[in-house]
Parts: sequence; structure tokens; C-alpha cells
Amino acid sequence: MSGESIMVALILIGILGKSNILATAACLLLVLKLLNLQHFFPLLERRGLELGLLFLLISVLVPFAAGKVDTKEITYNFTSLPGIFAILGGALATYMNAQGLTMLKLEPELMIGLVIGSIIGIVAWGGIPVGPLMAAGLAALFIKIAGFFKG
Repeated sequence: MSGESIMVALILIGILGKSNILATAACLLLVLKLLNLQHFFPLLERRGLELGLLFLLISVLVPFAAGKVDTKEITYNFTSLPGIFAILGGALATYMNAQGLTMLKLEPELMIGLVIGSIIGIVAWGGIPVGPLMAAGLAALFIKIAGFFKG
């Protein structure tokens, strides 16, 4: 199957699975390929994830920069059980994301499974695809657990 066919299939899957981000990403890559601009692919592969993470972090930090978070809310997060769980959840999620990033660098071919799993989650369970890193982090955890039981 050619790269163009895979991108078209991913566009259709993204549309049918109501994942605009998947459809848009595949569409942009298809356009680059059709315009013979695939010399940008190595740059996108190397720096695209970092750029995406930068924009994600910016969007998370906007409420702080806009002054929408006050001292009372910050104190609540350090002194209440839900706030402490939120801090622990954030710490665990970022750790799992790092594990996922490491796994994807070592085995980038697993991205197809992550995309298929994300599409299943969207279609079957009404999930929201927030990105491949957490899915990769969970996959890395499952692989480690399987390796532990395997010996």
C-alpha cells in the first residue's frame, strides 16, 4: 500500500471516526507529498512532536498568564484531596507520556496500533483523542507488565 493510499485511508477513518485532528494531519501530509515537498518530512518527524507539545503547554498555561488562576485556587490544589489527586495525576501522566515518547522513538511502527486504538476508542466508546503520547505511555506500561509476567 502506498503512502498516498494510507493517508487517504486515514483521512476517511478520521472523518468517519469524528477525529478532525487525524483527518487534518493526514490531509496536510498528503498535500505535502502530492506537492513533492516530502523533503519536509524529516523535519516534521524530528521536530513536529516538540512543536505540538509546545502549543499544548502554551494552551495549558494561558489561564495563568491571563490571571484567571488566583492564589486561593492554587492553595486549594495543595491542601484538598481532589487537588492533591490532580497533582498526582498530572505527575503520573507526564511520566507516562515520557515513557510513551521513549517507546515511540525506539519503535515508531507502533504508532499505527495507537492510531487504530484511538479510532476504536472514539467510535466504540465516544472517547476523545488527546494525543498519542498517553496512549504510547499506556502501551509501554502494558509491554513492561507483559515482559514481567513473561519472565
